[in-house]
Order: sequence, then structure tokens, then C-alpha cells
Amino acid sequence: MAEDQPDGIGVEARRLGGIPLRAFAPNAITALALCFGLTGVRFAIGEEWDKALAAIIFAGVLDGMDGRIARLLRAQSKFGAELDSLSDVIAFGVAPAMILFLWSLQYAPKFGWTAALAIAVCCALRLARFNSRMDAEFQPHKSAGFLTGIPAPAGAGLAFVPVYLWLVTGSDLFREWYVVMPWGLAVAMLMISAIPTYSWSSIRLRRSWRLFALAGVGLLGAALVTAPWHTLLAVSTVYVALIPFGLASYAKVRRRG
Repeated sequence: MAEDQPDGIGVEARRLGGIPLRAFAPNAITALALCFGLTGVRFAIGEEWDKALAAIIFAGVLDGMDGRIARLLRAQSKFGAELDSLSDVIAFGVAPAMILFLWSLQYAPKFGWTAALAIAVCCALRLARFNSRMDAEFQPHKSAGFLTGIPAPAGAGLAFVPVYLWLVTGSDLFREWYVVMPWGLAVAMLMISAIPTYSWSSIRLRRSWRLFALAGVGLLGAALVTAPWHTLLAVSTVYVALIPFGLASYAKVRRRG
């Protein structure tokens, strides 16, 4: 969710003794994302792994909506920004860590819980770093249209890659702690890393590609409905493959000054 609070909301709230309804909507969506994240843990406790992952994925969809709705309604606020960060920590840090622990890491002879904690802690550290730099004048990655490290929702999605593989193939190899633990730690490190990654603002779409892009989005939505785990696995693969290209693109932007 956006961070700055427009003067209009503050003045209107003081005059009327409350907040306008348009300021409530994005915060309600953020709270709903938090609830879906915790619901994923509830499903994991019942060993309903597909529903647990679906809850986290839907929380990611809601997280992508709240900030844009807030900007559309001119309802950004400091409260909304803080609530968004707290929701992200729970939905994309704590909940995935708990799901992976219950699914696999609890069977590790040592350090299973430590690995799960690393995912949650690194997510919190990433968001703390983001919040602490919001008002900084010098942000080289942001000024070039890039993110620093992978965002929390993407980190949660990538952390579940072994689960996607298990659901797709049915092979218990992908559920073994010695497969899940190094992968989870690698994703945790990527969240707090300083590598530049693509953001929406860094991607430019040619006008001639607009219809193809819209068709692609529609096909992606259909694929998510008909074959969700295959599709999420493919999306995760593409995202990881784009990381080196993001590094190269950022280096090119820096050379241009």
C-alpha cells in the first residue's frame, strides 16, 4: 500500500470526526489478505496442503490490489502502510514458514525449525528495510525502477516450489527436508539480498504487444484455474530465470547514468 497520506483524508477526518468510507476499503482488503494468510496455516494443520497454498496465493492477489485501490481512491495513509507491512509479514513470512515446517521441515533431525524461522525473519527484515528507506533521498534501485531483493509475496511463492513439484509429480523426494531446507534458506537470502529485481515500473510494454499481453493474461488466468500447480511452477521458473536479466538491465541503466 502506498505510504504517503494525502491532506484531504486528514482534513476530512478531523472535520467529520471519522474517516471516509473510501479510506476504509483498501485497509479492509489488507486485513482480508492477513486473514487468508493465517487461514493457510489452519489448512496446513489439517494437512490440506492444496488449500493451504491456495490461501497464501489468494492473499498475494489481495496484496497486489490494496495499494492500487488506495491510489485509485486517493486513500493512502500511514495507518494503511503500517497495516500492509504487518499483513505481509504474517501472510508471506510467518504463514509460509509454518506451512513448510508442518509439511516437511519438522522431520529434519536438526535445524528444521531454524530454517522455517529464517523464512519468517528474513521476510520481516526485508519489510523493515523497505519501511526504513521510504523517505530516503538516495534509493538507486527504486530510482531506476527496480526492487531491492525479491518482494515478500514473490518470496512466499518461490518458497513453495518444492510443494508445487510434490503436487505435480507425487514424488516424496520433493518433500524431504534436505531438499526443502536449502531451497527455503536460498529464498530467504534472496528476500534480504541487495540484488536488483524487476518491478512493474521497470517493465515497458510496446504498443504493438498490448493485445498479445492482454491475451497472455487471460490465458494465464485460465491456466491457474485448470492447472494451478503446473502454472505456478512455470511462473516461479520464469521469475527465477529473470533474476540475471534484472541484474544486467540494472547495470545497463547505471552505465547510462
